Amino acid sequence: MAKETLREMLNDAIAREIQVSVQYMWQHVQAVGIAGEVARPIFKQIAITEMKHAEEIAERLNMLGGIPTTKPTTITIGETTKKMLSLNVAAEKDAIQLYRKIIALAAKEEDYVTKRMFEKILSDEEGHLNDFEGMLEGM
Repeated sequence: MAKETLREMLNDAIAREIQVSVQYMWQHVQAVGIAGEVARPIFKQIAITEMKHAEEIAERLNMLGGIPTTKPTTITIGETTKKMLSLNVAAEKDAIQLYRKIIALAAKEEDYVTKRMFEKILSDEEGHLNDFEGMLEGM
């Protein structure tokens, strides 16, 4: 099996960011009940941040000569606010794992711009994970 290139990993990141931006925005629309009242504005805020990440990564990939994907990974909304939060925790953990690999590969390839960009995005994703886990613990 061939080793995944940095460009391929950036496209994986874009697909993931598109996925969660749609997923979180639809959760913002569909969350109900008391828990939904609390979660909705957080879902919306994080969805917007995720779309900005997708744009930033796409611009970097384009600069590196790649073509950004327009296809998200699988979007799963969840039937309850608790299920939504569980899905979001898993999505953020997956992103954190991927972004750590991108940072390591970018450092190895001496692409310090991509490395710094993903260090910032990783920090955001860790914050999102903390938000979702905190809300889930409160349920």
